[in-house]
Amino acid sequence: MPDYTGPVPVPTPESRPYWEAARRHELTIQRCRACGQWVFYPRASCPHCLSADLEWRRTSGRGTLHTFTVAYRGQKDFPLGSPYVIAIVELEEGARLMSNLVGVPADPKAIRIGMPVEVVFEDVSPTVALPRFRPRSAS
Repeated sequence: MPDYTGPVPVPTPESRPYWEAARRHELTIQRCRACGQWVFYPRASCPHCLSADLEWRRTSGRGTLHTFTVAYRGQKDFPLGSPYVIAIVELEEGARLMSNLVGVPADPKAIRIGMPVEVVFEDVSPTVALPRFRPRSAS
């Protein structure tokens, strides 16, 4: 495992299950038992119906690229190196989350809104894995 120089998450009580699942290379998000909506970012109540009856569910890890930006001048010593892609991914389950797009040149000509993506995990320490997304093959 190479030395990771970037920021690492500091789990809160609400986000701890998300980060524990990521460490196992599983993408889990909350789902409201009351209204059935998927919820991301982790929180104590559903933003759709305000119910506190949320459960953690494993997702497919597949989605589409909703939007993106290319960062040409990032944080000093950021491990992705500049340029890199900041992406909003809409999961098949419906929730959207922010991550990085990897496995494709950080060039707007090589990236398209709506492209199919899948989660991959980068182990940055023995206790932390970061979910990132890469283009999904057409299979």
